[in-house]
Amino acid sequence: MDAFLLQYLPLVILLGIGAILGVLFTVASATLGPSAPDPEKLSAYECGFNAFDDARMKFDIRFYLVSILFIIFDLEVAFLFPWAVTLLKLPAEQTVFAFWSMMTFLGVLTVGFIYEWKKGALEWE
Repeated sequence: MDAFLLQYLPLVILLGIGAILGVLFTVASATLGPSAPDPEKLSAYECGFNAFDDARMKFDIRFYLVSILFIIFDLEVAFLFPWAVTLLKLPAEQTVFAFWSMMTFLGVLTVGFIYEWKKGALEWE
């Protein structure tokens, strides 16, 4: 049993070194790094409104539209690459089904993209 567990010793050493380095870098960054927040660091970040205001305040709908646009393209890339790699490895009868399944998926994403376009999410002032 000891010989079997001895095979895992390099893995345990690697995990230990990784944990020690992670804690060391985090502590060094917290203690040695500059921490002088200026007004620019405390200003609105990516969302267009201050983070410390009332949660019920109104803001522009375009921020939601941009997030929908990101999800559309993120989903497309996440599913398109694995599909393209495995498409030619499928049997002939499954290739046709896989092709039209992806065309349906891309059609739904295209409808979402057209919605974004019509709502003006691609035109930023």
